[in-house]
Amino acid sequence: MISEDVKISQGLAYASGTADRNGATLDMKGYDGVLAIVQLGTVAAGAVTSVKWQQGAAANLSDAADLAGTAVAIADDDDSGIKYVDLYQPRERYVRLVVDKDGSNACAESVTYIQYKAKHQPVAAHGTGVAGEAHVAPAEGTA
Repeated sequence: MISEDVKISQGLAYASGTADRNGATLDMKGYDGVLAIVQLGTVAAGAVTSVKWQQGAAANLSDAADLAGTAVAIADDDDSGIKYVDLYQPRERYVRLVVDKDGSNACAESVTYIQYKAKHQPVAAHGTGVAGEAHVAPAEGTA
């Protein structure tokens, strides 16, 4: 089951605003890739917004650098849409997704990270605050 082969964690809690937002820093040690899923709320008319990956060698990403070609534009009519950005084999150990905003038009979003291709199976635990269940061939009946 996929939930046992990946690590799910929160990149950004849902919020709206005009300022850039740095996602949570991920330690990629033991993983080949990470998929960021960006869930959009309302995007203000005229907003110039995008998401991009950054990486660095420092655990606090004080050395964060943008990754070429990873920017994905968010149109001002992408209300309630979903964008994703898949990062495979980053060259540095630590990464984060950044929501880049124009500073005057609001965009509401949240981000979920899914790290995959773990070098050690099964994956020990999901990120803080992430919980769920996996079911194999359940019978019909009351859920």
